[in-house]
Amino acid sequence: MFNSRLGCSSISFRHQDLGTALQTISGLGFDEIDLGALPGVCDHVPYELDADAVTAVTAEVTASGLRVRSINGDIGDLNAVLDGGRQAARDRHLDALLTLTADTGARALVLPCGAPSHEPVRSVDEDLDEITAQLIHAGQRAAEFGVELWTESLHFLRFCWNLERAEQLAARLAGSGVGIVMDFSHIVAAGEDPLEYVEHHAGRIAHVHLRDAVPGNINLSIGNGQADFSAGLGSLASHGYTGHFSLELETRDVTHDERPAAAAKAASYISDLI
Repeated sequence: MFNSRLGCSSISFRHQDLGTALQTISGLGFDEIDLGALPGVCDHVPYELDADAVTAVTAEVTASGLRVRSINGDIGDLNAVLDGGRQAARDRHLDALLTLTADTGARALVLPCGAPSHEPVRSVDEDLDEITAQLIHAGQRAAEFGVELWTESLHFLRFCWNLERAEQLAARLAGSGVGIVMDFSHIVAAGEDPLEYVEHHAGRIAHVHLRDAVPGNINLSIGNGQADFSAGLGSLASHGYTGHFSLELETRDVTHDERPAAAAKAASYISDLI
């Protein structure tokens, strides 16, 4: 029904429990999802992710028949200064998310680009160095599970919130194997240009999230903001992007009852552009 490279994030239906959200997404005609595992944003994956929880979520996703492109997770503020005990706890959480990623057949685990604050814990350079080290460590561990590690950068609500910091992080990650997730809404919300983002990240973009925005607001339905998806997707194609896209419609301009129809409308529009 929709382009085979276009999926839907379960975050789009975060108000529903996981089983209902998967039924909604499948019923709309999608074949692929990103699975939200973000505490406080989407609770489709329990934060206390023990072996039983991994098994239960995997079984529910498998039963839905939907492919999983990525697990969109969080293991804490990557620029935080941790002692050995807290780092060990983070690593245990990472391994649980990587187990879920592998067991659901997802290609990658996605982690954020730092704390939900633009201010550094120590200094901008020191924080970027710490985020880089944590992501590379996670990427090496991901390889042991047979999956990839991606980071969503830039992210308007996180430390790497603008094009400058996103470029600085990307430069540090060069050659590490850690992929970059591009999100149109965060770029526009930061007052940046998606076309410039593509120019500066060409060859490094592993996945693309789709939602509309205006400066300062990431929560708009596609067509209700200032993102030029036609130009942006055209630029991605001209720079050789062959990856997938996901509607991440964590919007605030439609009711929950209107959300399925809005998702279907957005998917038809984006499918035509792809």
